[in-house]
Amino acid sequence: MTAYRAAPPETLRIVPLDALTLIYHRASGITHVVDAPVPEMLEALAADELTVDQLLARLAERYDLLDADPAALAMRLDELVQAGLVERL
Repeated sequence: MTAYRAAPPETLRIVPLDALTLIYHRASGITHVVDAPVPEMLEALAADELTVDQLLARLAERYDLLDADPAALAMRLDELVQAGLVERL
């Protein structure tokens, strides 16, 4: 089963800005503007390597998820992998 982890913390600069979060990815030089649940996903993946199901369970423990959809979470993770913010293991 595929697991994911956040990019190394030294490669990211994360700055909360009201309802949005700015993430500067040092390796690419790109600043990403994201909203929930991306910062929460990165926080969980910085602590542990997790599968989609494990990440969904972790987020459900901490946040009130109204539409917990594993397929949608997997798609978001794939987007974050392409952006270099998350690594697929």
